[in-house]
Amino acid sequence: MRHRALTAVLAAGVLALAGCGGDDGGGDSGSGPGGMSVPKIDKLAAVGAGEGTVNVIAWAGYVEDGSTDPKVDWVSDFEKETGCQVNTKVAGTSDEMVALMKTGEYDVVSASGDASLRLIYGGDVAPVNTDLIANYQDVFEGLKNKQWNSVDGAAYGVPHGRGANLLMYRTDTVKPAPTSWSAVFDPNSPYKGKITAYDSPIYIADAALYLMKTKPDLDIKNPYALDDTQFKAATDLLTEQNELIGEYWSDYTKEVQAFKSGDSVLGTTWQVIANLAAADKAPVEAILPTEGATGWSDTWMISSKAKHPNCGYLWMNHIISPKANAGVAEWFGEAPSNKLSCAQTADKEHCQTFHAEDEAYFDQVWYWTTPLAQCVDGRTDVTCKDYAAWTQAWTTIKG
Repeated sequence: MRHRALTAVLAAGVLALAGCGGDDGGGDSGSGPGGMSVPKIDKLAAVGAGEGTVNVIAWAGYVEDGSTDPKVDWVSDFEKETGCQVNTKVAGTSDEMVALMKTGEYDVVSASGDASLRLIYGGDVAPVNTDLIANYQDVFEGLKNKQWNSVDGAAYGVPHGRGANLLMYRTDTVKPAPTSWSAVFDPNSPYKGKITAYDSPIYIADAALYLMKTKPDLDIKNPYALDDTQFKAATDLLTEQNELIGEYWSDYTKEVQAFKSGDSVLGTTWQVIANLAAADKAPVEAILPTEGATGWSDTWMISSKAKHPNCGYLWMNHIISPKANAGVAEWFGEAPSNKLSCAQTADKEHCQTFHAEDEAYFDQVWYWTTPLAQCVDGRTDVTCKDYAAWTQAWTTIKG
């Protein structure tokens, strides 16, 4: 299994989106947070013959053709069936994906929630005609038409998979077993210096979620929509937490090693990391705390300037097909988006391990969403902190 190592550095200043134009109403123009308009871009009316090529931007492990492992290949059959040669550019960050999509040289991208709204409001991706994607009907309803992959009811992509940001601890050290995120924010923690946290500005949302549940007077309704007061409370909490942190992680292999060695005993994780650490005999458990958690769901999106739109649609339909989606989910370490994929996984316990069919579980997860100045919780009487502010604050928090 492989997982992306998302870095902490994301674009600053790219979220001045209020100026993105678009007609008012009609067609595929819609309104987002604070009445923001999205550029009017027509969606594809029909899928024709493939153009022979599709240029893809993806996270490592999403587009495997057998070159990494001969047994891991969901590209070759697609190429044979469609005649569309897949050319893949592996990106290391959401920032890189956004920049590459702006070049117009790529047809589709596997965007995370901290990039998708940037692409939508920037006019870099087109709305998707889901009627042309047969496998879309089998995508879990809990992933369709969400804040990070749609605007005003218009879908801007097809969901790929999902996962939660969990709390992991060493069972031989951390006692009693934690049930709350308070374990990583307690200024008097006995585990000072051995607590770890995810290294990204989006981690500010984890603090905001904790405050949303424990400080109701802050009136936080969405951890990605923070006004000045709410943002200060979240960043103050993280600045205080910084004194407890032994290291911030973005490379999952390093977190596995840190928990094996005991350098880290408590902190944020992904289910795949917990699985790998346990397989390496580390005494760890990972839980969804009582407050819930942040999480991620990636979306396959098509460029508004796609030179190969037919192959792009054929690829999006293929990659969320039961077999291919099952293959990616197992290799990458996530819950698949296609409900029929659970019958296709080699590990018959995979979907249970990753809670793929447990909507009650994912109802407690706040998926990564790009923070905008126009508050994504719908408020219009205040200005929220955008991702540029989050990025700047994260640099300060870490010192």
